[in-house]
Amino acid sequence: MEIQGTRKLGVRMWGYLPASSPQRSPIVVPTKVSPASPDDGWRAVCSGGCGFALALSESGKLHTWGSTDDLGQCYHISGKHQEHPEPFPLQTPPAIFAAAGWAHCAVVTETGEVYTWGWKECVPSDKNCVEQGVSGDPYDYQGRTEELKHVEPDLDSSPGHSPEARLDSSKKRKVSTDEAGSPDSPGAGVDEAVVAPLCCVPMPAKVILVATGGRHTLALTGKFFHTGQVWSWGYGGEGQLGLGTRMRTVSSPQPIPLEPSTYWLRKGNRAGAVKPPGSYIVGIACGGRHSAILTDGGAVLTFGWGLYGQCGQGSTEDELSPNYVSSLGGLHVTAIASGLWHTLCITDTGEVYAFGGNQFGQLGVGGDHSETLPKLVEAAVLEDECAKSVSCGARHSAITTEKGKVFCWGWNKYGQLGLGDTGDRDTPHEVPLEHRAVNVACGWWHTLALTDQP
Repeated sequence: MEIQGTRKLGVRMWGYLPASSPQRSPIVVPTKVSPASPDDGWRAVCSGGCGFALALSESGKLHTWGSTDDLGQCYHISGKHQEHPEPFPLQTPPAIFAAAGWAHCAVVTETGEVYTWGWKECVPSDKNCVEQGVSGDPYDYQGRTEELKHVEPDLDSSPGHSPEARLDSSKKRKVSTDEAGSPDSPGAGVDEAVVAPLCCVPMPAKVILVATGGRHTLALTGKFFHTGQVWSWGYGGEGQLGLGTRMRTVSSPQPIPLEPSTYWLRKGNRAGAVKPPGSYIVGIACGGRHSAILTDGGAVLTFGWGLYGQCGQGSTEDELSPNYVSSLGGLHVTAIASGLWHTLCITDTGEVYAFGGNQFGQLGVGGDHSETLPKLVEAAVLEDECAKSVSCGARHSAITTEKGKVFCWGWNKYGQLGLGDTGDRDTPHEVPLEHRAVNVACGWWHTLALTDQP
């Protein structure tokens, strides 16, 4: 998410935002999004959101839209069901950054605080979280919370399979602790409500960035080797928290060990620690069940689920601690993004590298074979382009270029590529926009573009 200056900006949307289109149909071409107030224009588009979208206004208000009650989306997570953006009723200082996962959201305020809400497993526990109010408390979500008690998020779900949509088949199901080992099965503690209210996460320093994954969160405080640290919390069963364990639930922010001795090159038995280029952390990204970290020296470190090679280590093993993606050595990466099963990187020369799952062409390298090592995205349409920003949806990808163009590829069942149809693409295709794009942000089934004109 990129914060812009004082000029008036616009937002365009496409993909699956059911409340924003007739008959809940996909939006297959870029469509203008009007601000909630003519006196408060757009400032930034935000990544994430499963069937709902997020954006920040010039005044720092978080706006949400696109969710629908008939598809069972929880309005405590996605905001009041509406066709057009409305401010989410937060009692917080103005926001400078926001992101959403499968069923939770997080914002960073101008005072360096991080607020989060949504799926209970993703939010620090009550004893570790300063609960906050929602201004006016306009959403009667308590009753809906009670209904959601026995539903577990399915990260591979499609529209119509949100927690509440699966309520009938799930809410009476009971499981034992022994059956709770799979991250896609109902977990332990099913007698507790699964939606947590807005809270201010206690942090020892000011937060400057936050990233949200399927069921986990990363936060960056300051500059690592100077004053800051990367923190993680939520579900960690595949190592996506970077804490060296498979702990299922971490209920309070934990510092990720990032001492030079923990940077490893994958060599045989992994003997020999190597410090990658850089002095501090400048970027973080969360995928479905994996994570990535970027240093100021352009080095990428990954950890978490590795089944499709999304950690870029040349294997399909899980990475429980941050590991240097050494095959990108010699390249200076400037931006990273992670999807459900894949990871993308942009270099200082404007090239795009991709690795991980490719079932729908989301890597953009042609075909549908997974890549366990970073592979250059080569396409004729990118020959004269220099990539500037990158974002990943669940199974699709998007970049902006220095010329203000947007290119998308991957899964397109719900029009999330903005190309006027619903056919998948395994290489980059330019999205038709009438104005220059400043930034792009992918949700799970949709895409938002910030343009240089309203």
